[in-house]
Amino acid sequence: MTAGLTAVGAVLGLVRDQILAGYFGAGAATDAFLVAWTVPEFASTLLIEDAMALILVPAFSRALARRGDGALGDPVRALVRGTLPRLTLTVGLAAAVLVVAAPLLVAALAPGLPDPALAIDCTRLTGTCVLSFALVGYCSAALRAHGRFLPPALIYTAYNVGIIGTILVLREPWGVRSAAAGVAVGGVLMVLVQAPSLVRELRSGPVPPPLRPPRASKASRASRSGQDGRILVLGLIAPVVAFSLCRQSQTLIERFLASPLPAGAISHLNYAQKVAQLPMILSLMLCTVSFPVVARALAAGDEETARHRVERDLLLAAVVVLVGASTVIAAAPRIVELLFERGEFGGADTTATAAVMRVYALGLLGQTMVGALVRCYFSAARPLWYPAAAMGAGLVATGAAGVPGAQYWGAVGIAGANALGITLTAVLLLRGAHRQSVPVRSGRLGTQLLRLAAAGAGATGAGWICSVAIGPAVPAVAVAALAATGVLVLFLACAPEASGLPSLPRSAYRRTPHARRHRAEPSAAEAFPAAETAPVGGDVPLDHGHRR
Repeated sequence: MTAGLTAVGAVLGLVRDQILAGYFGAGAATDAFLVAWTVPEFASTLLIEDAMALILVPAFSRALARRGDGALGDPVRALVRGTLPRLTLTVGLAAAVLVVAAPLLVAALAPGLPDPALAIDCTRLTGTCVLSFALVGYCSAALRAHGRFLPPALIYTAYNVGIIGTILVLREPWGVRSAAAGVAVGGVLMVLVQAPSLVRELRSGPVPPPLRPPRASKASRASRSGQDGRILVLGLIAPVVAFSLCRQSQTLIERFLASPLPAGAISHLNYAQKVAQLPMILSLMLCTVSFPVVARALAAGDEETARHRVERDLLLAAVVVLVGASTVIAAAPRIVELLFERGEFGGADTTATAAVMRVYALGLLGQTMVGALVRCYFSAARPLWYPAAAMGAGLVATGAAGVPGAQYWGAVGIAGANALGITLTAVLLLRGAHRQSVPVRSGRLGTQLLRLAAAGAGATGAGWICSVAIGPAVPAVAVAALAATGVLVLFLACAPEASGLPSLPRSAYRRTPHARRHRAEPSAAEAFPAAETAPVGGDVPLDHGHRR
């Protein structure tokens, strides 16, 4: 269900970008709007995807575990009473300041912009999303912790519907400002699709059963109770916020470096990034769904279940993103031609956007690993600064490489700097993951990811050959995607031990009626518990603790 709704939201995001490209092209007006678009991009990462989720999902998971342990009162409602009013007041004030200070923000983000007045108007409209996105992120985190994924999966569908509808209605009188107004409308719709479900959960929703390997001691439960009360203490929030700010600052660096370039450079970067990141969005869906499972496992003291779940999700996310990245690199010109080349978006824009998109795709595996690995660090809600330091190192690398890159290669050089910086961050996070609350085996994971990346290079070559050999854009893209997928599936089927994932034939066999009947019979390990052995390969139970 989450996969389908995520795909719908992604498709509507493409439709939104197609409408922007067709109506407004890739010129100075679009560049001005995209500077204002930095606000919702930044707010989405900080308030919906990263900081809010990384802080609140573990907090709600611990509150639900305490409720299941029979704690006095209702820890979940107490957490809401202690956090939601303060959050609303704080971000409401921040949104007001942002609207007033829009001229200063535009001057800082894009000092070389030819039409700052238009960018200021758009920024004042998009600034309202700071409040709405904060409420969206709060509702999403609470619902996911409760095991409710349908309303959070609908938010980007609602968001894009709001933007598209507002553009279609207000384009004639407002021009590109209609897109900025659509951001404000979309933010309100995102809140409305979630708030009723959260209210129902808080009033009468069933208590999710806590994961119970060994029961935690009274001292441990008391410690968790104290942590829930301190969820808004600066020491817990600051590392998560610092990480999220550093991560989204890569976009700030891109827009800053691209603003002095010829008109359209910011637009080419934006369109390329939106398309190239679609595979990453779909791959991180796996981690979004399983993050509450990992947090609840840690709240119940079951580190082994959390580790197995995280390692499996990391590898599955890598496979998904490598299929997408291989297709993007192989068929980038055809993809851009198919999606955007109409109206004000011409052939020169297609060529420039495709070149940027291919370079962006080189950093997709790093982007995915950063989004997945950071959940290992913050799933236990500990004040860890290492992720922010790793992201800061990647940000420095992006800036250091971006200055000469923009000077000599323009937007392509900026995209290359982005790929370099995020890949460095991913390597640093992987190297330090084994010391965190989810002790993943970083050396083994690194080896498996390198082997998957090598298979992805072969998939890219196969897709490129198919893309070049076929004339029309639609079949060229489709066949390139099928070829890339086929190469990676063949690798997984023939070398499961290299990828760390279960063999595809074996996984298919385990779903046959014969295999289900066989599993229904008691095994030797079940008949004689003393001889029980640990699961091997990919057959590790992910959602349940080991039998003891």
